[in-house]
Amino acid sequence: MAEAPDHRPVLLEEVLEVLDVRAQGRYVDATYGRGGHARAILARLGPEGRLLVLDRDPEAVAHARAQLGADPRVDVAHASFARLGELLDACGWRGRVDGVLMDLGVSSPQLEDPARGFSFLREGPLDMRMDPAAGESAAEWLARAPEREIARVLRDYGEERYARRIARAIVRARPLRTTRELAEVVAAAVPRREPGRHPATRTFQAIRIHVNRELEALRAGLEQAVEALAPGGRIAVISFHSLEDRIVKRFLRARARPAPPAPGLPAPPPTLRLLGRPRRPGEAEVAANPRARSAVLRAAERLAA
Repeated sequence: MAEAPDHRPVLLEEVLEVLDVRAQGRYVDATYGRGGHARAILARLGPEGRLLVLDRDPEAVAHARAQLGADPRVDVAHASFARLGELLDACGWRGRVDGVLMDLGVSSPQLEDPARGFSFLREGPLDMRMDPAAGESAAEWLARAPEREIARVLRDYGEERYARRIARAIVRARPLRTTRELAEVVAAAVPRREPGRHPATRTFQAIRIHVNRELEALRAGLEQAVEALAPGGRIAVISFHSLEDRIVKRFLRARARPAPPAPGLPAPPPTLRLLGRPRRPGEAEVAANPRARSAVLRAAERLAA
C-alpha cells in the first residue's frame, strides 16, 4: 500500500487497465489504505455497480467510512483479506466478483505515524501491528522469543545475512521498547552495511511480516480471491518485496496450468489466464513516489469452469 504523501496510489493506471472495470460490476479493494485505488474504481462504476473495501487497520477503515460510507454502492469492512471468503459469503458475492485488488505492504500513513512503530527512522513504540488491537506487538514478541526463533524470522522474512548475530544482540539488549532502541541494536550488530540501505531495514521488514502473519494471510487471500471471481473476473496484486512477489507469481502460474490429474481421470483445466507480463512503475512515478520503486503488479483472469 505504499503511497506518496498525497496518497496517490501505486500503478493506478495499470491497475485500472488490468481490472477493466465494468460499470455494473462487483469489485473488491482488499487493502483500502487511504483509498486511492478504491476511489478510481468507484469513479468508473455506474449506479448498479458495487464496491467492497476492507482493511485490517482500524484507521484505514475509519477513513474509508468517512470518505465513502455515504455512497450506497460501497460496503466497508474491518477485516484482513484472509477472511475474504467469509465476507463474500455473507453478501452473496462468492463466484460473482468481477475484480479483486490486493495492494500489499505498509501504507505511507502507517510509516509516517511514529505511534505505529513501523519505521526505524522515527522514534516510537515498538508495535508494528496492522491492527493494534489484535495479537502481540513486536516488542512483546521480541521480549519472549528464543534467540533461534528470532534468527529464523530475520533470515526467512528479511533475507538477513547477519540474522544470528542480530538475534543474539537483541536477546542481550532486551527488553526493547522503541523503534530507535531496536534500530541501534541492529546497527551495532551488523559488521557491513549495504550501500544506500539502513542496516535495520531487513530486520524491521522481517519482524513486521512475522507479527502480522502477512505471508500466511497472503496465501489465504489469494485462494479466496480466485474462488470469489466470476468467469472473466480479474485479480490484480501489487507486491513490494521478493517474498510476496514470489508467492503471488507461483500461485498465479500454478492456477494458469492444468492441475495434476487424479488417477484414471483427465487433468482439470486451468482456472486462470495470466494477463501479460508483470508491470512496474515508470521513471516518472518512481521520481514522484520513491516508495513505488520496488512495486510489481501481476494480474490474471478467471476462466470459465
